[in-house]
Amino acid sequence: MSRSAHPAGPRHADVLPEGHYSAPPADLNRLDEKVWSRTVSRDEDGVVTLGGIPVTALAEEFGTPAYFLDETDFRARCRAWADAFGEDADVFYAGKAFLSRAVVRWLHEEGLNLDVCSGGELTTALDAGMPAERIAFHGNNKSADEIEKAVRAGVGRIVLDSFQEIVRVAHIAQSLGTRQKVQIRVTVGVEAHTHEFIATAHEDQKFGIALAGGQAAEAVRRALKLDGLELIGIHSHIGSQIFDTSGFEVAAHRVIGLLKQIRDEHGVELPEIDLGGGLGIAYTAADDPREPHEIAKALRDIVTRECEAAGLRTPRISVEPGRAIVGPTAFTLYEVGTIKPLDGLRTYVSVDGGMSDNIRTALYDAEYTVALVSRTSEAEPMLSRVVGKHCESGDIVVKDAFLPADLAPGDLIAVPATGAYCRSMASNYNHALRPPVVAVADGTARVIVRRETEEDLLRLDVG
Repeated sequence: MSRSAHPAGPRHADVLPEGHYSAPPADLNRLDEKVWSRTVSRDEDGVVTLGGIPVTALAEEFGTPAYFLDETDFRARCRAWADAFGEDADVFYAGKAFLSRAVVRWLHEEGLNLDVCSGGELTTALDAGMPAERIAFHGNNKSADEIEKAVRAGVGRIVLDSFQEIVRVAHIAQSLGTRQKVQIRVTVGVEAHTHEFIATAHEDQKFGIALAGGQAAEAVRRALKLDGLELIGIHSHIGSQIFDTSGFEVAAHRVIGLLKQIRDEHGVELPEIDLGGGLGIAYTAADDPREPHEIAKALRDIVTRECEAAGLRTPRISVEPGRAIVGPTAFTLYEVGTIKPLDGLRTYVSVDGGMSDNIRTALYDAEYTVALVSRTSEAEPMLSRVVGKHCESGDIVVKDAFLPADLAPGDLIAVPATGAYCRSMASNYNHALRPPVVAVADGTARVIVRRETEEDLLRLDVG
């Protein structure tokens, strides 16, 4: 592998450009276990391994860029969430984070349920054998065809998101001679401390029916009157990448206040409450996520306390972790191409992927870390910006991180914590080919979503 010298950008904290940067780590070769999956380590030659397989061998067999998913870690996280909440609660994996038929089978085998938010996700879930009664169907604008498919399949719940959808689902269920179990998604006016585009419980956004102004109470009245619906609970989701459960406490207080109002007005105690997902993961060393058992205890305590104060029986709790399960289990592997130092600023490190395989940095201003994984280095740290090969100046994968100053074309670098949303939101921008997803477990690697080919692109182009 080439080690040709090149002029480097700033290397030390005292010569960094203006901005907010932490000091370079003491050891660039160390892998912070907070951001890497559980079977990642370095071997005696300094090469990073996943499930015992060197990344150099993975790159040779599967190419780059590629997502490598730690199946052992994924399954362990599923079990941790299931165990934390126990048999008297429901854990629904949020399929939007990343979904494939293999993932559906793992979820089924590890005892988790699944929530989907499109006809395509529903088709994938059913095709892979997830029992329909363990599926929840979300979405702010479900089509009549999607609703009919879900009702015919017998999904366990449809989460109603609007007044129009209440009528639509009831009509379709009744025409099919069945009663569909539903929840009503309520926006409770709690704005999680997160990016504007992923905060979902304040009123000024597209999801749910507002608690304010009595809209949610009116939605309940309408749902209870319709023969095609069986209202089983209230759903709330306050945002994403949340580390503090205080927002859930406020949300639960307001949702349980609605449950009390329903009891008092209709004589009905709804049996379920879904607090959504959005629990955060560690993308960088600064992030400090909570463990599933801590989250489960906190949410149970909140709901129990609020119900006791309201004089209600404690409903069955549901949660919807997606990122919290799959996010930490994968990394994206890239090959370094162009290295471009900018004197007094930073060094731009171009890789063979970019915003087509990880749009989150451009979309959410997301932060990631990165490491040289094909070897170790004793070179000085170099402030770097990892960028892609697309025709956009915003094509940034990692905004600012330290890499060794002897980084060279042909080196392999990896960005951890890319299991959630990266492949799900991947695109063909510039006619890029979406990378494969490769599952690794116990020394064996296999493709679970294959790499796209140019033939795939042309097959869809019927002009």
